[in-house]
Amino acid sequence: MNIVIISTEAVPFAKTGGLADVCGALPVQLAQRGHQVSLIMPGFRQIRAAGRDIEETDLSVRVSIDGREIAAKISRSTLPDSDVPVYFINQPELFDRAQLYGDEKGDYRDNCLRFAFFSRACLGAITRLDLQPDIVHCNDWQTGLVPAYISEDFEQHPWMNRAASLMTIHNMAYQGVFPKENLSLTGFDWGQFHHNGLEFYDQINLLKTGIQYADTVTTVSARYAEEIQTEEHGCGLQGVLQARSESLFGVPNGIDTGIWNPQTDPHLAANYSLDNWAEGKNANKRAIQERFGMEVDHEAPVIGLVGRLAEQKGWELVIESMQHFLASGHEAQWVVLGTGAPHYHDALTQLAEKYSGRLGLHLGFSDALAHQIEAASDIFLMPSRYEPCGLNQLYSLRYGTVPVVNPTGGLADTVVDTCEQTLAEKTSSGFYLSTFDAPGLTAALSKALRIRSQEPEKWSQIVTTGMQQDWSWGRSADRYVQIYGDTAARKGRKVRI
Repeated sequence: MNIVIISTEAVPFAKTGGLADVCGALPVQLAQRGHQVSLIMPGFRQIRAAGRDIEETDLSVRVSIDGREIAAKISRSTLPDSDVPVYFINQPELFDRAQLYGDEKGDYRDNCLRFAFFSRACLGAITRLDLQPDIVHCNDWQTGLVPAYISEDFEQHPWMNRAASLMTIHNMAYQGVFPKENLSLTGFDWGQFHHNGLEFYDQINLLKTGIQYADTVTTVSARYAEEIQTEEHGCGLQGVLQARSESLFGVPNGIDTGIWNPQTDPHLAANYSLDNWAEGKNANKRAIQERFGMEVDHEAPVIGLVGRLAEQKGWELVIESMQHFLASGHEAQWVVLGTGAPHYHDALTQLAEKYSGRLGLHLGFSDALAHQIEAASDIFLMPSRYEPCGLNQLYSLRYGTVPVVNPTGGLADTVVDTCEQTLAEKTSSGFYLSTFDAPGLTAALSKALRIRSQEPEKWSQIVTTGMQQDWSWGRSADRYVQIYGDTAARKGRKVRI
């Protein structure tokens, strides 16, 4: 198949979240399976800091928006360890900015213009590059107009007659909603402004547009595909998604097992495998304890947290439960790496100062430290309010670090709760919160700590069960290939998969 993936993020070029990990890894896996894959991105300022060679082409595209001609040049690079081409739509006025979507004042006010232009420029780039796609795979609201353009044969690019479109929702909370006065920026007229088109409560909703017009819709876990059809998690689009239920699928994200591999990880104090995980974790625990000035004690359980300091991630639960354990004098040590909301920064800083030597805190991001925390920790906390897929629990399983999670979205799909039955079946790999509140987190964490200290054989079984699981991108890519083939077939296309 010829597959064109359109995204605003991809590792190593531009990243704000998990979208970048998906679009940096999936194209390579698809290419390894014999498919012709291309990736198209905006030419953000970030891409120049990625350390990849970027070459200019002699190709350009021009888009007429609201009576204004906007031109962009096309440059080219490749994804690491592959020949997969990445094409950048270079329009400095729109994309050469410090951040991708907004600054400290909020979202950029011209985001509708920026991504309407990007979507239409992608149509022209596909034509100019002669990519001839069977599948155009779009990602999140920034590309939501593309399926509509393909469906409506917008600008009548010849390849649109054969291409099918797929829309992946990475997080329902971000939808690209704009005042209806921006409709002219999309190139559509008021005939498309209705409840089966771009309209959403008298506004424009670009994610809804992609869901409405795409031939197939996917999201990043089977559980999340079910959850977003409910009022609780649908963010107002549950009815639209229910109407698409027969062509809505959940495909869990994978992880790069070359980068996330405790046997070869260059960031670790000691590498280890399934055969010597206990010794390896002790060596890494010692290194993290020394780094943060904590007592060096391999018997003390280390509880790790890495990620955004945001309400979605359950930080109000974490801080309350953390205070309980620290104030009680429990031997557990805590290590936190992350950045986000200032009030969480303040609360954690106060705790780190009060309980110096028992709470290690790094407010910021460090890829190397993220790897080190995964290897050193005995337990990893992810009490997310909602989690479309999640990646840190997958890293944790691979590194022998037992996840304690709220059973939502991808967390429920990838972590098996520990109980007598799952222990007997040797399927347990983590612990669930029974209620989404601080007492629920405290109870789940207490259960995990008790089994670790009092029933080491059961703990070893939980650890090794997680380490033996396959969460690589391989099986996710295979599922996408199947969905691509089915999508093309529904549009009357026969493709070799």
